[in-house]
This record gives sequence, structure tokens and C-alpha cells, in this order.
Amino acid sequence: MKPLLPLKNVGVLLRDNHQKFPLDYLEQVFGRVGIQVHMLKDRKPDSPLDLILAMGGDGTVLRALDLECECPVLGINYGTVGFLTAGDRDDLERLVQRLLDRDYVISERMQLRCVCRGRVIDVVNEVAIRTQWRMVNIDVMVAETKIRTIRGDGVIVGTPTGSTGYLLSTGGPIVMPDAQCFVVDGINEYNFTSRAVILPPDVRLRLRVGELQQEQEVFLYADGNKAYEIKADDEVVLTRSPRVARLVFFEHNYFFHNLASRLSWQ
Repeated sequence: MKPLLPLKNVGVLLRDNHQKFPLDYLEQVFGRVGIQVHMLKDRKPDSPLDLILAMGGDGTVLRALDLECECPVLGINYGTVGFLTAGDRDDLERLVQRLLDRDYVISERMQLRCVCRGRVIDVVNEVAIRTQWRMVNIDVMVAETKIRTIRGDGVIVGTPTGSTGYLLSTGGPIVMPDAQCFVVDGINEYNFTSRAVILPPDVRLRLRVGELQQEQEVFLYADGNKAYEIKADDEVVLTRSPRVARLVFFEHNYFFHNLASRLSWQ
């Protein structure tokens, strides 16, 4: 957990352009204490921000982190899942007051750095390589050692934060966000004895795409967004990013609270 924030400029990022939210309330309550509110679009903000309010679900939180990677993000859940959010929209006034009372914690999350074809992408949740149709063979290597070949719809490599995202749907483990590791799992693998592999954060992970069938398309996705097409023999290198994602929460046990409420655990 990190020290508290010097709040002077707060950005607001909406889930979509048609979303209703209390802008007048935010401008009024922040204005009383000298904090300026800046409405954000999907571009880097014009002025340095101390905090971004992401008014949506996990996808909106990821967009906010991508806009300003060093800026802490407070997610207010306007969606249905919201593992990365600190509370629901019905609690907005209470959450804003706790923010102003400096009653919160900042959680720092490791990110992945993906390098392929000269492009560098940093992700918070996961990198996925997957085919649109037909199975694909992907070699998984740690440094110079090949550990397995995944044969199926593709492969996914996620952070502990990403373990409650796409990885959750593949049957991967749920990992506490404070852990430092990679999770590697296949997507709809043909080998039913396959299992997810957890690797330490200092490894250099390499994914190499095998020979493709005619007209077969394989794409790399970063945090759910299509990045670019992958060709046969392309190699994707994954390492720990020097960047960290900073998320604001109001309870020290927020992770277990979110698991219980979002997954209906009793």
C-alpha cells in the first residue's frame, strides 16, 4: 500500500457517452476543497492528474489506467462485475466523502510487458494469442527451455490482477493481487490433462506460433483489445513491466469482499 494522494486535479472517465452520472455533484463537492474536475475522453489528459474516477466496470478501469499509466484510478461500478472497482454507483456520495477524508488505500499491481514485431505493449490483466477458427500450436518457453506446446484455441498469460478477468473463464486459479507472478493457461486446449502454470515475475516468457493452415487468422489481444495479427513463427516475449497499476480502495480486505460479492460466495 502506498501513501495518500495530494488531490488537486481529478479526471472523470465514463463507460460511454450516454451514461448518466452526477457531474454537478462532483464539481460541487470537489470544488469546495479546491479540486478541479476534468472530463476525459479516450486520450491522454491535457494536464497532470492526481486521480481518475472510472465510472463503469473493469473495462473502464483498464481504459483509465491506459490513458494515464502512473495515475491512481478509483473505479465506481456502473457495470455487472467490477473486480477492480471500489464500490457501486449507489454508494458514490459515501465513497467520495471517504476519499476527501483520506480514508482509503492504494494498491499497486504488477503489469506485463509484451514485445512482438518491434511493438511494446504494457498490460494490467492479460495477453492472449488466439485463433478465430481451427486449432493453433503455440510453443511456451521460459528463457531457452521449452516447457510445453499448447494446442487449442490459443494461450493466455495473465497477472494476479488478471486472474479475475479472462483467466477466470479458462478455469485458471484466483491469485491475490499482492502476489508477484505470471499465470499461463491454454484456451480450450485439445489436451484435457493440461493445467495452468504459475511462474515467478522475473522470468522471460516466450510464445512462438507454429505453422498456420491456409487462411487461418491468429491475433494478439492486450487487456481484451485486439492489437495485431500474428503470423507463423512470430515470437511474443513477455516480461515484467517496469510500470505498475495503482488502484484506490476503501477497505484493506477489498479483494475478498469483491470475490464474495461478485462470485456470490457464501
